[in-house]
Amino acid sequence: MTSPGMNPSQAQEVTESFIDGRPVAAHQVYDNIDPSTGRTWGKVARGGRQEVDQAVAAARAAHTAWRTTTPERRAELLCRLADLIAEQAGPLARIESEDSGKPLSQARHDVQVCSRYFRFYGHAIDSFYGLSLPLRPDLHVYTRREPLGVTGHVIAWNYPLQLMARQVAPAVAAGNCAVVKPADETPRSAVALARLALKAGLPAGVVNVVTGLGAEAGAALAAHRGVDHLGFVGSTRVGSLVAAAAAERVSPVTLELGGKSAHLVFADADVKKAARVAASAILQNAGQTCSAGSRVLVHESVHSELVERVAGHFAEVSIGPGTDDPDLGPLISRKQQERVRDLVESTASGEIVFGGSVVEPDGITGGAYFTPTLIDGVDPASPIAQEEVFGPVLTTMRFSTEEEAVALANGTDYALLGAVWTSDLSRAHRVAAAVEAGQVYVNGYGAGGGVELPFGGFRKSGYGREKGVEALDAYTATKTVVVQL
Repeated sequence: MTSPGMNPSQAQEVTESFIDGRPVAAHQVYDNIDPSTGRTWGKVARGGRQEVDQAVAAARAAHTAWRTTTPERRAELLCRLADLIAEQAGPLARIESEDSGKPLSQARHDVQVCSRYFRFYGHAIDSFYGLSLPLRPDLHVYTRREPLGVTGHVIAWNYPLQLMARQVAPAVAAGNCAVVKPADETPRSAVALARLALKAGLPAGVVNVVTGLGAEAGAALAAHRGVDHLGFVGSTRVGSLVAAAAAERVSPVTLELGGKSAHLVFADADVKKAARVAASAILQNAGQTCSAGSRVLVHESVHSELVERVAGHFAEVSIGPGTDDPDLGPLISRKQQERVRDLVESTASGEIVFGGSVVEPDGITGGAYFTPTLIDGVDPASPIAQEEVFGPVLTTMRFSTEEEAVALANGTDYALLGAVWTSDLSRAHRVAAAVEAGQVYVNGYGAGGGVELPFGGFRKSGYGREKGVEALDAYTATKTVVVQL
């Protein structure tokens, strides 16, 4: 495993699980594939039920002392971990870029946000208290916020460090102990982060990582009866299986699933800014973002201008390996590349204004690259307008009235993010209220940004909220104490 401070290219051959403060091998391994070239970065321990059992047992044992550790001490350790993450920004970003294929500058940003999560929750836990409820003079009634115990976290591959920190930081801050199953494709940064947690002074067993395949280690963690809360980030299909497994043991679960988020661009909008932001948002992480704004709904009077401007932005995009820090890196795998290509090529309606094909930049073979793609005038009911593509593919649709725009925005099974582009303040608030989404931006777009901002969706985008102080509620239970005076 690459240790913090090492050059990732000099990494040991096998990335192992990290359980109870030490590396743990597995009987089998699999290849960690570089999406930029199709070659391997090395082997990964293929953990399974046995390693999950071991990790849950370690977390349960550590929880006895960790839950009684003062919030002040927990805060101190989380802020120390935040410092270590910032100090190791270079090596961590390199690992993240190598495993996921994302441009190096985006990986550096992910490391900064990862550090911010631990610092934010380190500060937040100091002021996370229960309430006093004044019922009558002879009763003293108060509430306590108590940790749930062992929390499980099944993390997606698109933002490994951010997603791990987003779940683990509030869970650990609240007094829980965590078991993390990173994505098959991006295991190294999770193990590096667990090592840094130990170095920061968090006791062994508080943060554990089990590497392996989702169908094996992930399924074992989701179904484990020793897990008191489960957080999952991934596809709607797998999320429903995770929720079913949690329901079997009557355990709470937070699901952050897919999205088909829309930009609503009205006639009075700043079209130049809307086009630039929409193009940038879909290029971020090669469009492999649950909250990517993959649909642009634009008023007919400014439709031509917006399409022309977005196509112009796409024409200037550089494509290459993530470690070269281009504008657009590869998709996570050749399998994902094939899926994106099939969805684009099967589009029965609409005009491909730009892109729409597999590309091999500078003669690189074996990579999972796809051109930035703009498809204009798609049928709102077509798969390309309804399904999550998870690639750098932007579709546009026209509208003529505000009601039509809202209906189009709400016309999918997903409800994660939205953006309203208008100079009319009344319309901005009116449409923001009407759009069904967990976050709505006005004249901007954050792609789920902001450590402090509660984040989550409705419908098939999942349920529960992460980020912000609200996340601490998900990882604690309220106990009411009634004292007869």
